[in-house]
Amino acid sequence: MHIVVTGASGMLGTALLTQPWTDVTWTGVDVRPLAERARDRARFVRADVRDTAAVTRALRGADVVVHAAAALPSHRSADIRSIDVDGTASVLRAARAAGVDRFVHISSTAVYGLPEHCPTPEDYPCRPVDPYSAAKLAAEQLVAAERRAGLCAPVLRPKTFLGEERLGLFAMLFEWAEEGHNFPLLGGGRCTAQMLDVTDLCEVVRQVCLRPDQVVNDTFNVGAREFGSLREDFQAVLDAAGHGKRVVGVPVAPAVVVLRALAALRLSPVYKRLVHKLTRDSHVSTDKAVASLGFAPRYSNAQTLLRTYHWWRANAASTRTTGRTHRDPWKQGVLRLAKALC
Repeated sequence: MHIVVTGASGMLGTALLTQPWTDVTWTGVDVRPLAERARDRARFVRADVRDTAAVTRALRGADVVVHAAAALPSHRSADIRSIDVDGTASVLRAARAAGVDRFVHISSTAVYGLPEHCPTPEDYPCRPVDPYSAAKLAAEQLVAAERRAGLCAPVLRPKTFLGEERLGLFAMLFEWAEEGHNFPLLGGGRCTAQMLDVTDLCEVVRQVCLRPDQVVNDTFNVGAREFGSLREDFQAVLDAAGHGKRVVGVPVAPAVVVLRALAALRLSPVYKRLVHKLTRDSHVSTDKAVASLGFAPRYSNAQTLLRTYHWWRANAASTRTTGRTHRDPWKQGVLRLAKALC
């Protein structure tokens, strides 16, 4: 089987290209070079997903395209819309032109917005609350239209996934833990926030690439089976750092006001929807993936956080430059001042 991955230089793309699958060959498509550890595993095509002609050429001879290219919630609204929606439309056109039979779309549980019901099933109403969740839903709707037209188009909605090279906001937790600081969480982190190990996500991608159309041509939530409160899961990292530090509570109401204001001024990487996610339970039902795909996640939230922290600890010297992708630490802005108080 030959699989083309868009967003191949991202954290998920890199994880896919480096999976020990002996029955797959790869082409990676991205505007950025592949990660060093993936360069001998895949043919690489430098292309923007919005360049339909270039993507069509990259898809010639492919059995499956895994569409993982996306902008992040911290990007400008126009860029999110352009990359996530226009980019998805472009890759769908390219897949049709190249005769690719299966289109695996990597979406997000962000499409639900801020659901009141947990665990949230796939048929829960989608109510976007920001440009990112709205773009993710609009991209899904484009994929659904192609599915109705006859394309086999599995859609995966993963929770926040972690693993090697996952930094972003998690680099802040790892850095504060390593340097011996307490870590503040709204309300003391008593809410639950289901996460996902990237290797478990990769296995689900493998299953939707391999299994019959009638099994996989659907939409699936993907998340860890075992997870505790944010306090419990983040405390595992602080304990591993060995400084005796703790998760400390921050009063919710005043902190929410401050964080929203800082996010609006681009002085904090904690975007509006994330503020909400830190104050209410957030987990989805994975029953459909279990029943149809045999989904059996290997790692709990705490295990995944610790695996990622140990990777960060071994590679911290190479992760100090901030950026805008999941593979870069994000600028902490004024939140760095809070570290001195913790």
